[in-house]
Amino acid sequence: MLYFANDYAEGAHEKILQKLSDTNRESMPGYGNDRYCASAGEKIREACQCADADVYFLAGGTQTNQVVIDAMLQKHEGVVAAHTGHISVHEAGAIEYTGHKVLELPHREGKLAGAQIERYLETFYGDVNHEHMVFPGMVYITHPTEYGTLYTKRELQDISAVCSKYRVPLYLDGARLLYGLAGEGTDVTLPDIARYCDVFYIGGTKAGALCGEAVVFTKKNRPPHFMTLVKQHGALLAKGRLMGIQFDTLFTDGLYMEIGSHAVRMAGMLRRAFIQRGYDFYLETPSNQIFIVLENERMRKLQEKVVFDFWEKYDAEHTVVRFATSWATQEEAVEQLIALL
Repeated sequence: MLYFANDYAEGAHEKILQKLSDTNRESMPGYGNDRYCASAGEKIREACQCADADVYFLAGGTQTNQVVIDAMLQKHEGVVAAHTGHISVHEAGAIEYTGHKVLELPHREGKLAGAQIERYLETFYGDVNHEHMVFPGMVYITHPTEYGTLYTKRELQDISAVCSKYRVPLYLDGARLLYGLAGEGTDVTLPDIARYCDVFYIGGTKAGALCGEAVVFTKKNRPPHFMTLVKQHGALLAKGRLMGIQFDTLFTDGLYMEIGSHAVRMAGMLRRAFIQRGYDFYLETPSNQIFIVLENERMRKLQEKVVFDFWEKYDAEHTVVRFATSWATQEEAVEQLIALL
Protein backbone atom coordinates (compact mmCIF):
# COMPACT_ATOMS: atom_id res chain seq x y z
CA MET A 1 0.00 0.00 0.00
CA LEU A 2 1.06 3.53 -0.75
CA TYR A 3 0.66 5.85 2.26
CA PHE A 4 -0.44 9.47 1.81
CA ALA A 5 -2.81 9.84 4.77
CA ASN A 6 -0.76 12.22 6.92
CA ASP A 7 2.69 13.62 7.67
CA TYR A 8 3.46 11.78 10.91
CA ALA A 9 3.20 8.12 9.83
CA GLU A 10 6.94 7.44 9.86
CA GLY A 11 9.24 7.44 12.87
CA ALA A 12 11.99 10.04 12.68
CA HIS A 13 14.56 11.43 10.29
CA GLU A 14 17.70 9.31 10.13
CA LYS A 15 19.91 12.15 11.35
CA ILE A 16 17.78 12.45 14.46
CA LEU A 17 17.87 8.73 15.11
CA GLN A 18 21.63 8.72 14.64
CA LYS A 19 22.11 11.60 17.06
CA LEU A 20 19.87 9.92 19.63
CA SER A 21 21.93 6.76 19.28
CA ASP A 22 25.25 8.60 19.48
CA THR A 23 24.23 10.38 22.69
CA ASN A 24 22.34 7.48 24.25
CA ARG A 25 24.89 6.73 26.97
CA GLU A 26 25.53 10.33 27.95
CA SER A 27 24.35 11.25 31.44
CA MET A 28 22.47 14.56 31.48
CA PRO A 29 20.25 16.61 33.76
CA GLY A 30 16.51 16.10 33.31
CA TYR A 31 13.49 18.25 32.43
CA GLY A 32 15.15 20.23 29.67
CA ASN A 33 18.16 21.40 31.68
CA ASP A 34 20.65 19.61 29.45
CA ARG A 35 23.12 21.11 27.00
CA TYR A 36 21.20 19.91 23.93
CA CYS A 37 18.03 21.75 24.97
CA ALA A 38 20.14 24.84 25.58
CA SER A 39 21.78 24.51 22.17
CA ALA A 40 18.45 23.89 20.43
CA GLY A 41 16.92 26.93 22.11
CA GLU A 42 19.81 29.12 20.98
CA LYS A 43 19.56 27.86 17.40
CA ILE A 44 15.81 28.51 17.36
CA ARG A 45 16.33 32.06 18.66
CA GLU A 46 18.89 32.62 15.94
CA ALA A 47 16.58 31.21 13.24
CA CYS A 48 13.76 33.44 14.49
CA GLN A 49 16.06 36.46 14.72
CA CYS A 50 14.63 36.96 18.19
CA ALA A 51 17.46 36.95 20.71
CA ASP A 52 15.17 37.46 23.70
CA ALA A 53 12.74 34.65 22.89
CA ASP A 54 11.93 32.10 25.57
CA VAL A 55 11.90 28.55 24.18
CA TYR A 56 10.35 25.50 25.82
CA PHE A 57 10.03 21.93 24.61
CA LEU A 58 6.73 20.12 25.19
CA ALA A 59 5.62 16.57 24.51
CA GLY A 60 2.97 17.01 21.79
CA GLY A 61 0.69 19.35 19.89
CA THR A 62 -2.51 18.97 21.87
CA GLN A 63 -0.63 19.36 25.15
CA THR A 64 1.11 22.43 23.76
CA ASN A 65 -2.12 24.12 22.71
CA GLN A 66 -3.76 23.31 26.03
CA VAL A 67 -0.82 24.50 28.15
CA VAL A 68 -0.12 27.73 26.25
CA ILE A 69 -3.75 28.77 26.04
CA ASP A 70 -4.51 27.90 29.67
CA ALA A 71 -1.35 29.65 30.88
CA MET A 72 -2.00 32.89 29.00
CA LEU A 73 -5.74 33.26 29.62
CA GLN A 74 -7.50 34.51 32.72
CA LYS A 75 -10.30 32.37 34.14
CA HIS A 76 -13.00 34.50 32.50
CA GLU A 77 -11.41 34.46 29.04
CA GLY A 78 -11.75 32.29 25.95
CA VAL A 79 -9.74 31.92 22.76
CA VAL A 80 -10.89 33.14 19.34
CA ALA A 81 -10.38 30.59 16.55
CA ALA A 82 -11.74 29.59 13.17
CA HIS A 83 -14.46 26.99 13.60
CA THR A 84 -12.28 24.66 11.52
CA GLY A 85 -9.28 25.26 13.79
CA HIS A 86 -7.56 22.27 15.31
CA ILE A 87 -8.49 23.27 18.86
CA SER A 88 -12.11 23.58 17.73
CA VAL A 89 -12.43 20.23 15.98
CA HIS A 90 -9.73 17.66 16.58
CA GLU A 91 -8.51 18.07 20.16
CA ALA A 92 -11.38 16.38 22.00
CA GLY A 93 -12.35 19.52 23.89
CA ALA A 94 -8.90 19.84 25.49
CA ILE A 95 -9.22 23.64 25.70
CA GLU A 96 -12.72 23.57 27.18
CA TYR A 97 -11.48 20.93 29.63
CA THR A 98 -9.33 23.63 31.24
CA GLY A 99 -12.35 25.93 31.60
CA HIS A 100 -11.71 28.15 28.58
CA LYS A 101 -14.26 28.39 25.78
CA VAL A 102 -13.21 28.28 22.13
CA LEU A 103 -14.92 31.29 20.54
CA GLU A 104 -15.45 30.16 16.96
CA LEU A 105 -15.54 32.48 13.96
CA PRO A 106 -16.36 31.65 10.32
CA HIS A 107 -13.34 30.93 8.15
CA ARG A 108 -12.31 31.51 4.58
CA GLU A 109 -10.32 28.50 3.39
CA GLY A 110 -9.34 27.86 7.00
CA LYS A 111 -8.15 31.42 7.66
CA LEU A 112 -9.27 34.33 9.80
CA ALA A 113 -8.85 37.95 8.68
CA GLY A 114 -7.78 40.99 10.66
CA ALA A 115 -10.90 43.00 9.77
CA GLN A 116 -13.12 40.08 10.77
CA ILE A 117 -11.42 39.77 14.16
CA GLU A 118 -11.68 43.52 14.71
CA ARG A 119 -15.42 43.47 13.97
CA TYR A 120 -15.83 40.66 16.46
CA LEU A 121 -13.92 42.51 19.18
CA GLU A 122 -15.73 45.78 18.48
CA THR A 123 -19.07 44.00 18.71
CA PHE A 124 -18.10 42.29 21.93
CA TYR A 125 -16.98 45.45 23.73
CA GLY A 126 -19.89 47.39 22.23
CA ASP A 127 -22.37 45.06 23.91
CA VAL A 128 -23.51 46.61 27.18
CA ASN A 129 -23.84 43.09 28.60
CA HIS A 130 -20.31 41.99 27.75
CA GLU A 131 -19.42 41.64 31.44
CA HIS A 132 -21.76 38.65 31.45
CA MET A 133 -20.00 37.01 28.50
CA VAL A 134 -16.78 35.07 27.90
CA PHE A 135 -14.06 37.62 27.15
CA PRO A 136 -11.92 37.09 24.03
CA GLY A 137 -8.49 36.80 25.61
CA MET A 138 -6.41 35.38 22.75
CA VAL A 139 -6.53 34.84 18.99
CA TYR A 140 -5.47 31.41 17.71
CA ILE A 141 -4.48 30.70 14.11
CA THR A 142 -2.66 27.85 12.37
CA HIS A 143 -0.05 28.04 9.62
CA PRO A 144 -0.64 26.10 7.47
CA THR A 145 -4.34 25.95 8.25
CA GLU A 146 -6.33 22.75 8.55
CA TYR A 147 -6.97 23.12 4.81
CA GLY A 148 -3.31 23.46 3.93
CA THR A 149 -3.68 27.16 3.07
CA LEU A 150 -1.18 29.81 4.12
CA TYR A 151 -1.33 33.28 5.56
CA THR A 152 0.51 36.03 3.69
CA LYS A 153 2.80 38.43 5.48
CA ARG A 154 0.21 41.19 5.05
CA GLU A 155 -2.52 39.01 6.55
CA LEU A 156 -0.33 38.28 9.57
CA GLN A 157 0.45 41.99 9.89
CA ASP A 158 -3.26 42.86 9.84
CA ILE A 159 -4.16 40.28 12.48
CA SER A 160 -1.20 41.26 14.64
CA ALA A 161 -2.17 44.94 14.47
CA VAL A 162 -5.72 44.19 15.62
CA CYS A 163 -4.45 42.00 18.45
CA SER A 164 -2.05 44.73 19.55
CA LYS A 165 -4.81 47.34 19.43
CA TYR A 166 -7.01 45.29 21.74
CA ARG A 167 -4.11 43.91 23.79
CA VAL A 168 -5.01 40.35 22.89
CA PRO A 169 -2.06 37.97 22.31
CA LEU A 170 -1.76 36.27 18.93
CA TYR A 171 -0.92 32.57 19.13
CA LEU A 172 0.12 30.58 16.07
CA ASP A 173 -0.13 26.78 16.01
CA GLY A 174 2.87 25.61 14.01
CA ALA A 175 2.36 21.85 14.04
CA ARG A 176 3.10 21.85 10.29
CA LEU A 177 5.07 25.07 10.24
CA LEU A 178 7.95 23.73 8.15
CA TYR A 179 5.52 22.91 5.30
CA GLY A 180 4.16 26.45 5.48
CA LEU A 181 7.57 28.11 5.47
CA ALA A 182 8.49 26.01 2.41
CA GLY A 183 5.11 26.52 0.71
CA GLU A 184 4.96 27.51 -2.93
CA GLY A 185 4.88 31.28 -3.33
CA THR A 186 4.90 32.11 0.38
CA ASP A 187 6.34 35.41 1.58
CA VAL A 188 6.27 34.46 5.27
CA THR A 189 9.50 33.58 7.05
CA LEU A 190 10.23 32.32 10.55
CA PRO A 191 11.43 35.80 11.64
CA ASP A 192 8.13 37.22 10.35
CA ILE A 193 6.19 34.84 12.55
CA ALA A 194 8.33 35.74 15.54
CA ARG A 195 7.77 39.43 14.78
CA TYR A 196 3.99 39.32 14.41
CA CYS A 197 3.02 36.62 16.90
CA ASP A 198 3.20 36.84 20.68
CA VAL A 199 3.70 33.11 20.99
CA PHE A 200 3.91 30.23 18.54
CA TYR A 201 5.22 26.74 18.38
CA ILE A 202 7.48 24.93 15.96
CA GLY A 203 6.14 21.46 15.32
CA GLY A 204 8.45 18.49 15.63
CA THR A 205 6.01 15.55 15.56
CA LYS A 206 5.01 16.26 11.96
CA ALA A 207 8.45 17.49 11.01
CA GLY A 208 10.74 14.49 11.26
CA ALA A 209 10.97 14.18 15.05
CA LEU A 210 9.72 11.22 17.05
CA CYS A 211 7.66 13.65 19.10
CA GLY A 212 7.78 17.12 20.58
CA GLU A 213 7.06 20.77 19.90
CA ALA A 214 9.07 23.92 20.59
CA VAL A 215 7.09 26.79 22.14
CA VAL A 216 8.48 30.26 21.47
CA PHE A 217 7.45 33.34 23.48
CA THR A 218 8.64 36.33 21.48
CA LYS A 219 7.72 39.46 23.47
CA LYS A 220 9.20 38.78 26.91
CA ASN A 221 5.71 37.56 27.72
CA ARG A 222 6.28 34.10 29.15
CA PRO A 223 3.57 33.44 31.76
CA PRO A 224 4.82 33.17 35.34
CA HIS A 225 5.83 29.68 36.42
CA PHE A 226 5.27 28.37 32.90
CA MET A 227 7.38 25.26 33.44
CA THR A 228 5.32 24.36 36.51
CA LEU A 229 2.16 24.66 34.42
CA VAL A 230 3.73 22.48 31.71
CA LYS A 231 4.30 19.78 34.31
CA GLN A 232 0.78 20.13 35.73
CA HIS A 233 -0.59 19.47 32.26
CA GLY A 234 1.55 16.36 31.79
CA ALA A 235 3.51 17.87 28.91
CA LEU A 236 6.98 17.80 30.51
CA LEU A 237 9.35 14.89 29.90
CA ALA A 238 11.83 13.91 32.59
CA LYS A 239 14.18 12.92 29.77
CA GLY A 240 14.02 16.37 28.25
CA ARG A 241 17.17 15.57 26.30
CA LEU A 242 14.92 13.72 23.85
CA MET A 243 13.43 17.05 22.77
CA GLY A 244 16.68 18.96 22.83
CA ILE A 245 18.59 16.47 20.71
CA GLN A 246 15.81 16.31 18.13
CA PHE A 247 15.36 20.07 17.73
CA ASP A 248 19.09 20.68 17.90
CA THR A 249 19.43 18.31 14.94
CA LEU A 250 16.51 19.83 13.02
CA PHE A 251 18.06 23.29 13.33
CA THR A 252 21.58 22.22 12.34
CA ASP A 253 22.76 22.86 8.76
CA GLY A 254 19.28 23.83 7.55
CA LEU A 255 17.73 20.38 8.00
CA TYR A 256 14.35 21.77 9.10
CA MET A 257 13.83 23.80 5.91
CA GLU A 258 15.43 21.14 3.74
CA ILE A 259 12.94 18.43 4.67
CA GLY A 260 10.02 20.87 4.51
CA SER A 261 11.00 21.86 0.99
CA HIS A 262 11.24 18.19 0.02
CA ALA A 263 7.67 17.53 1.16
CA VAL A 264 6.36 20.54 -0.74
CA ARG A 265 8.20 19.43 -3.89
CA MET A 266 6.61 15.98 -3.62
CA ALA A 267 3.19 17.60 -3.17
CA GLY A 268 3.86 19.75 -6.21
CA MET A 269 4.53 16.68 -8.35
CA LEU A 270 1.32 15.09 -7.18
CA ARG A 271 -0.69 18.30 -7.58
CA ARG A 272 0.41 18.72 -11.19
CA ALA A 273 -0.59 15.12 -11.92
CA PHE A 274 -4.07 15.71 -10.49
CA ILE A 275 -4.40 18.81 -12.69
CA GLN A 276 -3.22 17.01 -15.82
CA ARG A 277 -5.70 14.20 -15.25
CA GLY A 278 -8.63 16.53 -14.69
CA TYR A 279 -9.33 15.87 -11.02
CA ASP A 280 -11.45 18.37 -9.11
CA PHE A 281 -9.73 20.27 -6.30
CA TYR A 282 -11.69 21.24 -3.21
CA LEU A 283 -9.45 24.29 -2.88
CA GLU A 284 -5.96 25.38 -3.89
CA THR A 285 -3.18 24.62 -1.40
CA PRO A 286 0.51 25.56 -1.67
CA SER A 287 1.77 23.35 1.17
CA ASN A 288 2.05 19.58 1.67
CA GLN A 289 -1.69 18.83 1.80
CA ILE A 290 -3.90 18.34 -1.27
CA PHE A 291 -7.70 18.17 -1.09
CA ILE A 292 -9.49 16.40 -3.92
CA VAL A 293 -13.19 15.79 -4.58
CA LEU A 294 -13.54 12.12 -5.57
CA GLU A 295 -16.53 10.25 -6.88
CA ASN A 296 -17.29 7.64 -4.22
CA GLU A 297 -16.78 4.61 -6.41
CA ARG A 298 -13.47 5.99 -7.68
CA MET A 299 -12.47 6.65 -4.07
CA ARG A 300 -13.19 3.06 -3.04
CA LYS A 301 -11.23 1.74 -6.00
CA LEU A 302 -8.21 3.90 -5.20
CA GLN A 303 -8.35 2.86 -1.54
CA GLU A 304 -7.49 -0.68 -2.57
CA LYS A 305 -3.91 0.45 -3.21
CA VAL A 306 -3.51 3.84 -1.53
CA VAL A 307 -4.08 5.05 2.03
CA PHE A 308 -5.36 8.63 2.09
CA ASP A 309 -7.50 10.60 4.51
CA PHE A 310 -11.27 11.11 4.52
CA TRP A 311 -11.95 14.79 5.02
CA GLU A 312 -15.66 15.44 4.64
CA LYS A 313 -18.70 14.39 2.67
CA TYR A 314 -19.18 16.58 -0.41
CA ASP A 315 -22.56 15.31 -1.60
CA ALA A 316 -24.32 11.99 -1.99
CA GLU A 317 -21.97 10.86 -4.74
CA HIS A 318 -18.69 12.56 -3.85
CA THR A 319 -16.25 12.84 -0.94
CA VAL A 320 -13.49 15.31 -0.11
CA VAL A 321 -10.26 13.45 0.62
CA ARG A 322 -6.79 14.58 1.60
CA PHE A 323 -3.43 13.45 0.24
CA ALA A 324 -0.47 14.51 2.39
CA THR A 325 3.23 14.32 1.68
CA SER A 326 5.89 14.57 4.36
CA TRP A 327 9.60 14.85 5.05
CA ALA A 328 9.77 11.08 4.42
CA THR A 329 7.80 10.85 1.16
CA GLN A 330 9.82 9.17 -1.55
CA GLU A 331 9.63 10.30 -5.16
CA GLU A 332 9.15 6.71 -6.22
CA ALA A 333 5.98 6.48 -4.12
CA VAL A 334 4.64 9.66 -5.72
CA GLU A 335 5.31 8.25 -9.18
CA GLN A 336 3.52 5.03 -8.26
CA LEU A 337 0.51 6.98 -7.04
CA ILE A 338 0.47 9.09 -10.19
CA ALA A 339 0.39 5.90 -12.26
CA LEU A 340 -2.79 4.87 -10.45
CA LEU A 341 -4.66 8.11 -11.06
